[in-house]
Amino acid sequence: MNWFELILTAIAVSMDAFAIAICKGLSVKRAENKHLISAGLWFGGFQALMPLIGYLLGTTFSVYIESVDHWLSLTLLSIIGANMLKESFSAAEELDSSFSVKVMFPLALAGSIDALAVGVTFAFLKVNILLAITLIGITTFAFSAAGVKIGNRFGSKYKSKAEFVGGLMLILIGITIVLEHTVFM
Repeated sequence: MNWFELILTAIAVSMDAFAIAICKGLSVKRAENKHLISAGLWFGGFQALMPLIGYLLGTTFSVYIESVDHWLSLTLLSIIGANMLKESFSAAEELDSSFSVKVMFPLALAGSIDALAVGVTFAFLKVNILLAITLIGITTFAFSAAGVKIGNRFGSKYKSKAEFVGGLMLILIGITIVLEHTVFM
């Protein structure tokens, strides 16, 4: 996976967190810096941690599935992407305006489950995991902080578009991986 694909993956993975952050921004009367930082740390932290866990799991089992790893990558990324596309057309959820641990922990965990599967894919592709999780964490931090601000200012207008673009990007990255392993080898 090259730099460009890593950056696209970081952006795509951050879209769920961005969409949730937009909703969190909708839930507060005034988005303060503490809200932006809180969302950025929670979502960025979990979006960086989950691919690391997925990577560690993937490297454990990669020796058994190396011959089909590119097809598994396509499958995982396509499932995640398709789910994000589906969510982009669903109704917005009502969120609690609190930024407490009790509220943010489950949101960050739920929003980062997809990143676990991306981490498994990273293991198959032998991606530099420290670079990948750093890019994902920083990108998600920035998108989440911006999401709170955007949600507070503009409403839910961008939530579905963010999920749609993120889902589409993951599917295209999966297709690119298969093409690199089958057509361009």
